Amino acid sequence: MRVLITGANRGIGHELANAYRSTGHEVLATARNADGYLKLDVADPASFQALSDEIGDTPIDLLICNAGVYLDKGHSLGNGYAPANWAQTFAVNVTGVFLTVEALISNVKAANGKIAIISSQMASQTKAPGGSYIYRASKAASLSLGRNLSADLLPDGIAVGIYHPGWVSTDMGGQEADIGVSEAITGLVQRFDELSLETTGCFRTYSGEDHPY
Repeated sequence: MRVLITGANRGIGHELANAYRSTGHEVLATARNADGYLKLDVADPASFQALSDEIGDTPIDLLICNAGVYLDKGHSLGNGYAPANWAQTFAVNVTGVFLTVEALISNVKAANGKIAIISSQMASQTKAPGGSYIYRASKAASLSLGRNLSADLLPDGIAVGIYHPGWVSTDMGGQEADIGVSEAITGLVQRFDELSLETTGCFRTYSGEDHPY
């Protein structure tokens, strides 16, 4: 199986790449600017053409849209949430996901592949405890994007799943997180394996539970 992972130079993306390589799969790992990775800045539309030129018509069995930012961590009303952070976050977490799918959909179709979008429990409207407005709004938008992509790509036989990876102990998640990286990765790989046309559009946790919208 050939897997392409965006934002694969650190955190969950990096560990997913390691997990797939360790089980014999071919991994195309992208990063904005890191040695040894395919160059892709998901916030730069021109970057996608360069990636497409580099990989050509290579079939992709699993496209994992993982690249993301969390720029408003620790912000509070009246002391944060700068407009520039809104623009940058949505450029990466929402538009970046769409542009990734748009640029690589022919490669996914060539393999009868599937698409996994890393979102977050913070996308949920049901669980809305406040704070982190920019990140929550961006992840809610990526959830909506994934759900609508699943409808449009169903006739093409492409399944799309949206996933909460858990609150993971990474640079983004912090040291107070609930679970370690290995637990999250094991669960996510299982969820991606299970993804099918019957479950397309799902919003699930790394542990296999349907997450409330």
